[in-house]
Amino acid sequence: MKFSRLNKAFEDTMAASAFAEAGEFETARQIVKGNRRLLLGLRKDRISNKTLLYALNACKRIGNGLDILYISPDGVETEELREFMERLSAEGIDFALIKRSGCLKKEIVEYVKEKKNVDFVVIESSEDLEADCREGTLREVWHGLGCPLVVVMET
Repeated sequence: MKFSRLNKAFEDTMAASAFAEAGEFETARQIVKGNRRLLLGLRKDRISNKTLLYALNACKRIGNGLDILYISPDGVETEELREFMERLSAEGIDFALIKRSGCLKKEIVEYVKEKKNVDFVVIESSEDLEADCREGTLREVWHGLGCPLVVVMET
């Protein structure tokens, strides 16, 4: 299995080199970068403009797409979320909305384990972040995440 991943990486590098030599720099960058994603974890009852702006700017800066993991018991999108998705479209950022219900932390950890292309996760800080799942300390719950976690604090 490791050999096949190494072989794929080598093939991608050679393909990117060929495109770069032909002057197709954007195509070369996309091949090397792959389909890397940033995961934004949101709860319906707690959406901060600062967190949304951080995720938008991070995607623009590093060229990743955005997966929005939206936790809502009823699945209904808020006006803030609809406006944010419109802005993502206007900025040309590839995004996907994934609706779930339940514990934000559990859903994020499961999503990152399932999708191997998440570079990092962005969430908003809240007082009930640690008590959200009742599974132990914040460190224990996020320990198995497998990628960096950025917690945006509202000031």
